[in-house]
Amino acid sequence: MTKAVELRQKKSAELLQLLTDLRREQFNLRMQRGTGQLARPSQVRLVRRDIARIQTILNEQKRNGAGK
Repeated sequence: MTKAVELRQKKSAELLQLLTDLRREQFNLRMQRGTGQLARPSQVRLVRRDIARIQTILNEQKRNGAGK
């Protein structure tokens, strides 16, 4: 789990790359859950929250015009 303070220090490009990676991980976790191979079901929730956290920070940066 990534903290919001750490994410706010990153540039928009880094956040977008991290968002892409997390969405790919989310897809993989969904596939594992569908096939019954998911070892830690709580991981799905953590990834979903990290995605939301990054999207929130990106929207804040866009609103403030500080797309570093």
